[in-house]
Amino acid sequence: MQPASSRSLHALALCLATLMGCSGTSEETVQQTSPLSGIAMADNVCSLCHGLTGESASPRFPKLAGQQNEYLQLQLSDFKNHGRSAETDSRYMGGLSHLTKTQIAELADYFASQRAMQADSGTPDARGAVIFHQGLPERGVPPCSACHGKDGGGNGVIPRVAGQHASYMSHQIMVLQQTGQRPNGAPMLPVDHALTPADAESVARYMAALGAKQ
Repeated sequence: MQPASSRSLHALALCLATLMGCSGTSEETVQQTSPLSGIAMADNVCSLCHGLTGESASPRFPKLAGQQNEYLQLQLSDFKNHGRSAETDSRYMGGLSHLTKTQIAELADYFASQRAMQADSGTPDARGAVIFHQGLPERGVPPCSACHGKDGGGNGVIPRVAGQHASYMSHQIMVLQQTGQRPNGAPMLPVDHALTPADAESVARYMAALGAKQ
């Protein structure tokens, strides 16, 4: 029997091979050569950045805990099909082209079923609260709550924002101003273009403080 450390390294190597294999491999071949379940991938690969339950410690990586299932599947499919071209997306997630539909569904089910991401313990941002609940009518910005829900929980392909890392969300608002990097974020273009970097940071801080505290 192999030592536990050796087995762990072997499992990790297999997981990485799943994510970074040859771009010409078909989904059927990947299924035959890498039968890892979504849960195994979450445990051995995704957890390295996002945390075992999706409650990532670093704001560089988004929290996935309790995220909307449909949204997770859409984003994983975008990574698989190289539909997200922002530099950080390509750097960290560029090897997901060989995810199978089954693995995508299992990963989404796993993270969506976790306890919802925990809110930032910081004081809610007053300016952000206005933007989130009332919008900025003078600039044509609707309230964020109109789509993301008054509690920031999201719905379907609209992501949960309550409890997400503030710096991650403010960065994504800026990325979404460039729809070429996030084509599926095109509906956000009119909203995001009307937000200044200061507004983006304010509403991101407010959304991070929504939900259950840690």
